[in-house]
Amino acid sequence: MQAPWFAPLVIGAAILGWLCALLFGEVVWLGDLTRMLQTAFLSALKMIIAPMIFFSLLTGIMQLRQAGSVGRLGGVTIAYYFFTSAIAIGIGLTVVFIFHPWTAYPPLQELPDMELDLISADQGGLTDLSTNLITSLLSNPFAALAETNILGILFAAILIGLAAANHLPKDSKWPEMLNELTQVVFTIARWVIATMPLGLFAIAFQMTERIDVTTLISLGYFAGIVIGATLFHGLFVLPAIAWLMTGTKPWHLLRNIYQPMLTALLTSSSAATLPVSLNTAENRLQVDPPKAAFVLPLGATINMDGTALFEGIAVVFLAYMFNVPLDGASIVIIFFVAMLASAGAPGIPTGSMAGLQTVLLAVGIPLEAIALLLIIERPLDTIRTAVNVQGDLVGSMVVNKWA
Repeated sequence: MQAPWFAPLVIGAAILGWLCALLFGEVVWLGDLTRMLQTAFLSALKMIIAPMIFFSLLTGIMQLRQAGSVGRLGGVTIAYYFFTSAIAIGIGLTVVFIFHPWTAYPPLQELPDMELDLISADQGGLTDLSTNLITSLLSNPFAALAETNILGILFAAILIGLAAANHLPKDSKWPEMLNELTQVVFTIARWVIATMPLGLFAIAFQMTERIDVTTLISLGYFAGIVIGATLFHGLFVLPAIAWLMTGTKPWHLLRNIYQPMLTALLTSSSAATLPVSLNTAENRLQVDPPKAAFVLPLGATINMDGTALFEGIAVVFLAYMFNVPLDGASIVIIFFVAMLASAGAPGIPTGSMAGLQTVLLAVGIPLEAIALLLIIERPLDTIRTAVNVQGDLVGSMVVNKWA
């Protein structure tokens, strides 16, 4: 877990970079230095994304292997997680196409105008795109890793994970070794995230000429849409699922889970909130301890409703800001990749940004676009982490009732 002063440091670094650009923007050596730092930071993000996707998905599948051994418990758990993640992404994409106030302002890159109607009627184009999708999915796994072919990495990880889950004996040490390798990759990711203040300083310096008041207004609209959609999922959808599936009234649910929700808001980490969630599930929600011990740790890894919702909205916002056209097939890719990327996101502060890189690369949005979101990402991270934790707790109730 990151220190409490990290978020103010990130914001302060961005402001300092902006001020330095205004005051010393004509200094050649400072421009060269910040350009180098920006390149190094974005390259570090690119460096870590492929192994993070591959190893986190492999580890998740091996955890689901245990779910297969417990029959109905595992089936209900996984069905719930995928169902709520799909709802969250659906909410995000639906909301963003109904409410997209940032389109009233010019994008950062002046390319040919982006079509707001993202559903293409060009059947030939869809056929060609489907062929390209199949080619990307069935690429050589090593080539996919080397070329950061996101769909190829996702497919290879799922295929290898399923083969290992079916072939390896129950006493195999490979899942434990794989988990340790994944933790090593997550540690490197934390190191990269720790350099965010320096990287954001450089990015803010370099982007100051391109970011004006209208861009900041667009970011504010984006943040409002994200917060509104996330709160809708947390205050209406998840309580409704709990009411329909377990008979728990919404106000009783929110009253009983306030403590882990508050912890998630303060820590921005579903993993750090796990002990509080376990205690709440067992003592306040009356979930059987063995079921809570199975559902909640698994949920902290693969159930990221708030993250999935955020990524769906963020990709459409950044596509507009960087004038990257999206069609109907792209929306399907966003839905599919965002669900898998959110499942593989580490339960650490800003961990979902790694998954967001996955979705950006999958639909052709430049990775530098992520710099815009880093300016306002931390406040949004606290809210979506709380919804992630809420989704895990509701899941434990559903599993306790039906498994």
